[in-house]
Amino acid sequence: MNSISRAVPEVALQAIRKLIAEEGFGPGDVLPSQRDLALRLGVSRASLREALSSLSALGVISVQPGKGVFVQAPMELTPSTGLAWPFAAQASPEDIFQLRYALEGFAAGLAAVTLTADELDALQDNVEALRVELKAGDFEAAARLDFDFHRRILLASGNQAMVAILSASAELFLESQKLPFIRAERAMETWQEHRKILRALARRASGPAQKAMQEHVRNAALRTGIAFVTPG
Repeated sequence: MNSISRAVPEVALQAIRKLIAEEGFGPGDVLPSQRDLALRLGVSRASLREALSSLSALGVISVQPGKGVFVQAPMELTPSTGLAWPFAAQASPEDIFQLRYALEGFAAGLAAVTLTADELDALQDNVEALRVELKAGDFEAAARLDFDFHRRILLASGNQAMVAILSASAELFLESQKLPFIRAERAMETWQEHRKILRALARRASGPAQKAMQEHVRNAALRTGIAFVTPG
């Protein structure tokens, strides 16, 4: 067995992406059966199903019961999707999501024990405003609120070095927070995940706050079509 055989579903997703790219599958083409895919990629059927579900939600494939798995769209973010990455010379979207996973997860854990009542109130107002903008379909405004939510948690952590990193790379962070809204039908997931982070912060629960933030960043990347490997 190769290393992918023990992989989590997001790595199975990466393996399917590689298969589609390397073997030249295009829109309308049918992929091998799920049984064959699982054997070929060395992944469990459960991991494969979860990866296919994520790819289907992203519009990359279509799973048609009794017929098969069909490719729907190119895998990469391109100008044709309206989501060309403008900072390619500095860092890839995957790089930014990995940085956010490490940085913001740690910051959320710190913030759980340091944030003030006023800071908590501001985060609660932000989460409610995000729900309103998402319901209205204003994803530009939602992305700015998303950025502000994360910025406030970094500030509440009290770590000035992390705040400096965010300030120096604010445009990259903001752009990465626009990407998950590629799929309007999944936009409310961002709000649901913010609520989970907020609940952990309100309980002053450092470990759950860190975990909730890391899950949020990883899920945001998956909604964009990016799967990155994390330690452990």
